[in-house]
Amino acid sequence: MNNDELLQRITVNPAIFGGKPIIRGRRLGVEHVLGLLAAGDDIDTLLEGYAWLEREDILACLAYAHRMVEHGEVI
Repeated sequence: MNNDELLQRITVNPAIFGGKPIIRGRRLGVEHVLGLLAAGDDIDTLLEGYAWLEREDILACLAYAHRMVEHGEVI
């Protein structure tokens, strides 16, 4: 799965989570996943904690963060 396909998993809906980027329309923010990874949690820990979460969702969060840093703007 390439980055463009991964990024399709990230959605923004003003009615959900204050319009912040979320994973597949669910109430789990990209910033929360990135924070957990930054705090030292690994992918397997996140997958255990969120039964519906998929490895590609976590990779999508990383791709989103990269895109944000790369372009310096909110996508």
